[in-house]
Amino acid sequence: MGKLPVPVETYPIIAIIGGAIGGAGWYLARLAQGPEVVWDRKNNPHPWQDIKPGQTTKLLNYNDQVGTEGKWSRNRL
Repeated sequence: MGKLPVPVETYPIIAIIGGAIGGAGWYLARLAQGPEVVWDRKNNPHPWQDIKPGQTTKLLNYNDQVGTEGKWSRNRL
């Protein structure tokens, strides 16, 4: 039986760090697509004005009365 390249004790640490980096990357990508972020000042200078009164932009919506028209999504930059 050959020697492992890294000790077995490091596997949980590698899994936790990998999960944290993946989660942080996902959340950063989600924040970059939010309505308050302006990517194109020429064609879409105010993307937050495209949100309808009944739409929600939150990740989790606990109140079902608000957001009955659906979740807001960025369809253009």
